[in-house]
Amino acid sequence: MRVWIDADACPKAAKDQLVKFALKRQFEVVLVAGQAQIKPAFACVKLIVVPSGPDAADDYLVEHAVPGELVICSDIPLADRLIKKGVAALDPRGKEFDPGNMGERLAVRNLFTELREQGQMSGGQGAYGERDKQAFANALDRILTRLQRARG
Repeated sequence: MRVWIDADACPKAAKDQLVKFALKRQFEVVLVAGQAQIKPAFACVKLIVVPSGPDAADDYLVEHAVPGELVICSDIPLADRLIKKGVAALDPRGKEFDPGNMGERLAVRNLFTELREQGQMSGGQGAYGERDKQAFANALDRILTRLQRARG
């Protein structure tokens, strides 16, 4: 089993937590990034740096992740593409993307993008804190267990 990470936007604390899970549960972690990153020094972790360009890392993830695998990403359009392909997707704050919530999440994302462009809103998400780390760990455990059971 593999878990992929859209590494450019993923908080370090979430990456570190995922590596701990990988060491304990014996699965591969693949970091996909548009720029060079520091790769944790464990054999179960791979780093793939894609050529720079709009959505290059996203396109790589959609092309290479397969059903039964998980992708960690905060990019809602990317998650939508993955879900449509049958790949599980989770954001680093512990919110799972699924076919039932994608329409609403895309609509909210588009609304906030429009409000920012009109200057009616600024900023993004708050700092990645302890509550986020715990929510991510709980959701990660639940999804990995579900995916492993599905594999038999």
